[in-house]
Amino acid sequence: MRGITKRFPGVLANDNVNFAVAKGEIHALLGENGAGKSTLMNMVNGLYRADEGQILLNGKPVKFSSPR
Repeated sequence: MRGITKRFPGVLANDNVNFAVAKGEIHALLGENGAGKSTLMNMVNGLYRADEGQILLNGKPVKFSSPR
């Protein structure tokens, strides 16, 4: 992920998030209630679209179709 930002009316949920994971690595996403963890994961899973930034896989932008 590079420069991921997500806004909801009156709320900045994620602000310029950068995150990289290499093959074989395991990571945990920790934070207080309302910190934006679920929002970030929903963007990684394609359920939400980022307002700014890119999600990359092997250096190429990921394009999500509708989750339906």
